[in-house]
Amino acid sequence: MTTTVKPTNRALFTVKDAAEYLSFGRSTVYELMAAGELPYVKVGRSRRIRLSELDAFVAQLKPLNH
Repeated sequence: MTTTVKPTNRALFTVKDAAEYLSFGRSTVYELMAAGELPYVKVGRSRRIRLSELDAFVAQLKPLNH
């Protein structure tokens, strides 16, 4: 079964939604934020990740050369 990522016009993502967008687990997203690899903003007690930051993170990923 193939899942398709729907285009989005959202500006901010919750950690759960960011994990789904990246096809990562929530724990991985929290680890990336804690390490400073995935910038986020705080809105009250919640963390939100900009769509532009998610796309920039994906763009900087390098494929492994075996």
